[in-house]
Amino acid sequence: MYTLKGELKVISPTQQVSDSFKKREFVVVDASGQYAQTIQFQAVQDRCDLLDKFKAGDNVEVTFFLRGREWTNPKDGQVRYFNSLDAWKVEPLGGTGKTANNAETFVAEGDDDLPF
Repeated sequence: MYTLKGELKVISPTQQVSDSFKKREFVVVDASGQYAQTIQFQAVQDRCDLLDKFKAGDNVEVTFFLRGREWTNPKDGQVRYFNSLDAWKVEPLGGTGKTANNAETFVAEGDDDLPF
């Protein structure tokens, strides 16, 4: 699991992809480095509702999984690879806009130097 702190830029409506699958995409701007990064996430299934209490401009911390998959095109046999950032939790941070973006970016669980 990873975390990212930043400002919500876009919150898209929930998309019903199939009878059994729905997703909601959103974009967070991470301005903690030299150059701002615009990162797209997705919330799937029951996680789509996580974004209902937020609006563009809110500062958030997103806890997410990095997912990857392989797909073979049945027409020509070409193999393609896809990645997605699947949100698990979205929490509010104090402030709005660029004021609270001086936080850490991607931090893998267990990446601290505590001996326990």
